[in-house]
Amino acid sequence: MKDFSNFFVKPDETIAKAINIIDKGAAQIALVVDAEYRLLGTLTDGDIRRGLIHGKTLESRVEEVMHREFLSIPESHTENRAMRLMREEGLQQIPVLDPEGRIVRLFLLEEFIKPKNLSNWVVLMAGGQGMRMRPLTETCPKPMLKIGDKHLLEIILEQCVDSGFLKFYISVNYLKKQIIEYFGNGSRWGVDIQYLEEDKPLGTAGALASLPEQPDKPILVMNGDVLTHVNLDKLFLFHQENSASATICVSEYKTPIPYGVVFTEGAQVLSIEEKPEISHSINSGVYVLNPELLELLSPKQQCDMPQLLTRGLKRNHSVIAFPVHEYWLDVGHKETLDQANGDWA
Repeated sequence: MKDFSNFFVKPDETIAKAINIIDKGAAQIALVVDAEYRLLGTLTDGDIRRGLIHGKTLESRVEEVMHREFLSIPESHTENRAMRLMREEGLQQIPVLDPEGRIVRLFLLEEFIKPKNLSNWVVLMAGGQGMRMRPLTETCPKPMLKIGDKHLLEIILEQCVDSGFLKFYISVNYLKKQIIEYFGNGSRWGVDIQYLEEDKPLGTAGALASLPEQPDKPILVMNGDVLTHVNLDKLFLFHQENSASATICVSEYKTPIPYGVVFTEGAQVLSIEEKPEISHSINSGVYVLNPELLELLSPKQQCDMPQLLTRGLKRNHSVIAFPVHEYWLDVGHKETLDQANGDWA
């Protein structure tokens, strides 16, 4: 019988440990077991990110976010039955249990379905002037600055290629010739690249109105100055599981307060906290958008992504947040460019 101990996590262990188990295992799941190794629950990347949205932290206990109402099948069921159940329920995995509730096998949908290249489009926003990076960007567009021995935009493109994306659009404006000449039609990477050429800056969303046709699937939109290790497969799965019209990646940003904060009720002091940090969810510059969101744009009109998402919210479109606990860095200043070079090395 296969050893599943590498997938096991105890209910009182931390979410951080469960993330490590999920990321290391090909099954992309953690199995929550008791002292007798009976299955108590399952934990996927989506379960964890939903927990983070609702205020849990990486130090919270696994039992606070695990999925207790998991589906399983007995040993007597066939592979065909497992595949049918996964398709019907939209599951990526399903455990097989013995009569005592211990796991004897883990069926994976990817075992039955050969992975395919993704037909979803990717739009990389690379038209900004990079004013905060002057003088580095006086003769070089910010996405073409070097991180190690590669251009920033090249790193982003290759991450998308590694995830299976094949069709790319790159929005360009400032010093666009350098970008177009370097990336060409994408043949060097085995993909198709076309360009959305802006006559004037159109913001972080306006160029999407210039797509030559309406996509028939959700598209990935990424700023051309963001480095991240976020798993794009998990992002699209999260978007699908939550039936969203738009998904925005958010990262935690902590603002330190350099003073002691006094909490009061009237004149009564309740508590005093010395130099606390306030946590915020900030826009990470990575989005998944359904085609209906693009209908809210006007050709050649400036629009930033927050404006577009606000329009969607006002029209009752579902806009959700995808918490990014992986590495993320906005390469928008000379200091963060230096940091990126150190991190990537």
